[in-house]
Amino acid sequence: MKNKHDSILKGEGPILKIEGLTVDFLSNDEPVRAVDNVSFNVNRGETLVILGESGSGKSVSTSTVMDLVDCPPGDIVGGSCLFDGTELSRLDAEGRRNINGRRIAMIFQDPLAYLNPVYTVGRQIAEVFESHDAAHGKQARANAIELLRRVGIPEPESRVDFYPHQFSGGQRQRVMIAMAIALKPDILIADEPTTALDVSVQAQILDLLRDLQSETGMALVMITHDLEVAASMADRIIVMNGGKIVESGLAQEVFSNPQHPYTRRLIAALPHGEAAETSHRRSTDLTGATLLKVQHLTKEYVLASGAFAGKRTFKAVDDVSFEVRKGETLGIVGESGSGKSSIARILLRLNDPSFGEAIYAGENIFEMSGKCLVAFRRKVQMVFQDPYGSMNPRVNVRAIISEPWAIHRDLLPRSKWKDRVAELLDLVGLRPEHAERYPHQFSGGQRQRIAIARALASQPELIVCDEAVSALDVSIQAQVIDLLADLRTRLGLSYIFITHDLPIVRHFADRILVMKQGKVVEEGPTSALFSAPRHEYTQSLLKAVPKPKWLMSTEAPPAVPGAPRPERTRNGSVAG
Repeated sequence: MKNKHDSILKGEGPILKIEGLTVDFLSNDEPVRAVDNVSFNVNRGETLVILGESGSGKSVSTSTVMDLVDCPPGDIVGGSCLFDGTELSRLDAEGRRNINGRRIAMIFQDPLAYLNPVYTVGRQIAEVFESHDAAHGKQARANAIELLRRVGIPEPESRVDFYPHQFSGGQRQRVMIAMAIALKPDILIADEPTTALDVSVQAQILDLLRDLQSETGMALVMITHDLEVAASMADRIIVMNGGKIVESGLAQEVFSNPQHPYTRRLIAALPHGEAAETSHRRSTDLTGATLLKVQHLTKEYVLASGAFAGKRTFKAVDDVSFEVRKGETLGIVGESGSGKSSIARILLRLNDPSFGEAIYAGENIFEMSGKCLVAFRRKVQMVFQDPYGSMNPRVNVRAIISEPWAIHRDLLPRSKWKDRVAELLDLVGLRPEHAERYPHQFSGGQRQRIAIARALASQPELIVCDEAVSALDVSIQAQVIDLLADLRTRLGLSYIFITHDLPIVRHFADRILVMKQGKVVEEGPTSALFSAPRHEYTQSLLKAVPKPKWLMSTEAPPAVPGAPRPERTRNGSVAG
């Protein structure tokens, strides 16, 4: 097996070299410049991470390499893209076919959107071999089974005939990786391959990419807005903002001594260890009165298909008990399927429990009805993971925020709605004129602020946040957390904060429940849980949090031997 840097040590040049790439997208007004004079190199065996927030031009830059930018509306204004000495822009369809998939492959962010739902995963992997005339029939199927085994899919001989919907999110990502590495490409481009995955699944995917790179010597180009993932994977980093490269260099240097103000803001927005522990949390000795008391909460589902239909039950929530005090933030963490969101939906009476009780203001939530239930829903609000999916796209922001007043008519006279909408928008950091716009006209972070403003309109005492920041860029995450913390102080709010993002919950929660398979496996003050976790599952979650690459071994900083030292500029391209 070749050493990852053998080709560089032999004096070979970079396998991919992009110079002066400029891409516009046509619109009714002026063209929008998505990529502005971007230049960078990728060396054989190297991991190059392109870091930046949504809209920074990361994905467009690499999609151009794969010829995935539709023209129109895309317009490649200028630039050169050399792959192994070949100018990609001059290739015809057959030339592209010989490179895409075979020598350059790509993993996309949402595997379910890119896997065909009507074909088995085995058929789709076999198609990679057949379309490039590399294998056919039984041999292609055998190759597909071996690839599924290689990427860690259990029982590949049987699961090769499963359809995409029969796999979990992490397993679907593994299937996408199997398709991408089928022909042993020279370059693998991974576009946000771990976004929204549980921390343990994320760790498995990153380990898999490292192993594959070590085995094949391929170059890895990873696109991400997750700074921790970037630090754990990168040899070199490119930071993009507004379509431009604002900083580049060796990973350790960029993280330890960022030069550009934008890079410094990104790194400052990331919750950091001990510093995070006191940033938005108060003393663990909160003495507020109990606001909500949940006892023996259980939610069972009767299996509706299969040989045991009607005979077996599945417990999504299994005998869960906890309290929330006034002014407190209770974090609930765990992987997908642990029961976190089920608890939230039950407490909001969106689902009914099988057993248990939840006492709020002296009354059992599950026995409330009529006016009593309406009054409860005024005091307890929810902020969902996808704000766009929780808003009516056909009405403007003013109508969205005013909806609670239309339901709870005694809250606010209609004559004061307009002024109160402006006050709430100001409270969450938006402008009064935003009231006339529609949800699609806002960014993800702005839509989440609107959702928070709507939740505040009913003057709640408790807000349940269900993965409210998991899909947001790191700086937007920080802004939303800062906002929630400020509102807690100013309005005396309590939160149930549900997440799989451990650094975020460490940053914000006073106490934490750790859940696994419907059960609470550990509970305690945030500082104690992070410093001395008792349960092995909690320990495994903390170990799975990405760590900087240069701290994972005793070797020297992650320089690429023989490669020119990247120039540390604020606005220039990567020199080598």
